[in-house]
Parts: sequence; C-alpha cells; structure tokens
Amino acid sequence: MAAIRARYAAKGVRLTLDADPETPTVNADAGRLSEALGNLLDNALRHTPPGGTVTLTTRRGSRFGHPIAELRIADTGDGFDPKEAGRLFERFYRADAARTRSTAGSGIGLTITKAIVNAHGGTLRARSDGPGHGSTFQITLPAAT
Repeated sequence: MAAIRARYAAKGVRLTLDADPETPTVNADAGRLSEALGNLLDNALRHTPPGGTVTLTTRRGSRFGHPIAELRIADTGDGFDPKEAGRLFERFYRADAARTRSTAGSGIGLTITKAIVNAHGGTLRARSDGPGHGSTFQITLPAAT
C-alpha cells in the first residue's frame, strides 16, 4: 500500500486498510504476492473515480477446517455485470468492450494475479452487484503451518 498511496492521493481516491491482527501469516514468495496485490490495487484505482474509496481488508478465515488468510480489495468504482465475474480472469478479456489498452490496461493483469494466487495454493474471486456498484476481489491463502 505504501508504494501506491501517492498515486491514489494524486487521483483523489481514498485508500484504507482494515487489518485484523488475528490474520494468519502465509508461506509465500513475497515479491510475487506483492505483484498480485499491486495488480489488484492498480485495477481498483483505474476503475474508481475521484472521491471514491478502495479498502484493503485482511481477516482470519477457515476452509475445510483449516485456517486461511483472507484479503479483500473493495472499491466504490465501476463494478461489472455479475455474470462476467468468472471471465474477468481470462487473458485479454475486458468487461467493458469500449475500453482501450490506454484506458483499461493490457488485459492480462487479473490473469497473472490469479496464476500467482493459485501457485500459492489460494483462490481469487471477483464480485460486484453490477455496473456502478463497485467491486470486491478476494484472495484466500492457506495459513502457514
């Protein structure tokens, strides 16, 4: 978050952190996981208008009785059609066909992010209540043993 905070301030988008101290640690390649989080924070900034908010939340969770770390990046931005949630991770897919590379990125950031998360034994999901209602991207990772 520290690396991207100035870009958020320059656009007028508020960046907040809600970190639960009980969030477990994970075994991860710090550089690759930072890349994944950076991709999601860049994406949230791109799709959130000035005056909006992006919140990074961390929590302890459980999957099949095993502890996990949950990270959520929620924004008050563009959102997307809920039917397109799964397709967002397809290479070169853009939910808004009117966007160009200069206004929407390369179209591979979410694909790379999902691959990084999967390589760490985690999951990445996207959710939105529809266009204009923001979006939430959730990463779950197994807790360190």
